[in-house]
Amino acid sequence: MSSGSTRTDSRTDGRVERGNQTRRLVLEHTMNIASVEGLEGLSLGRIATELRLSKSGVFALFGSKEELQLATVRAAIDVYVDHVVRPTRELPPGAARLWALCRHWLDYSANRVFTGGCFFHAVTAEFDARTGPVHDAIAKARADWVRYVERTIDEARLAGGLDAELDVPLLAFEIIALMEAANTESVLNNDNSAYDKAERGILGRLRAAATDPSDLPQKAQSR
Repeated sequence: MSSGSTRTDSRTDGRVERGNQTRRLVLEHTMNIASVEGLEGLSLGRIATELRLSKSGVFALFGSKEELQLATVRAAIDVYVDHVVRPTRELPPGAARLWALCRHWLDYSANRVFTGGCFFHAVTAEFDARTGPVHDAIAKARADWVRYVERTIDEARLAGGLDAELDVPLLAFEIIALMEAANTESVLNNDNSAYDKAERGILGRLRAAATDPSDLPQKAQSR
């Protein structure tokens, strides 16, 4: 290989890495904006101005407002998985793993991983009555989360940790409803005591469904 080719490859690799760095910078910014203002608050021009980037460079990375919105949703899924799902994957199926999943969600929202609380709660309310690719991406992300909670509950049931006759979809619905109510109340009132109430409610529901309540804490931990 000639030295000229090596220099060309090096320049190409450098441009790609700079592009990747810019993309990460943009998406970190857009995820936080969307969690507060919604995905409609995003525009290529605004992002370029706020991050002091060229509009043409941002356009080259995303192409359109819709693609920027979709990329933001995909990036938020990765962050969500890192903070809520991945930390519990190595735990054995059971009531304790389900409880850990709930705790990680409440921590993710309470600790404001996204500035406006739960990213997906915010953008779901924005796009729930709309149609189109962005709505579909949000709806799929939410459906995937609901299925994951249901699967975690069902695995605990099959492992003998929860009542064999448990209504799995109903329990998942109740847990998610308590989580989202806490997120809404906390963000609206700037008061994290809502997470304590949600934690007590979820823990009480899980202890009632557990075959051995000693697998779970006797009471929720105050924040």
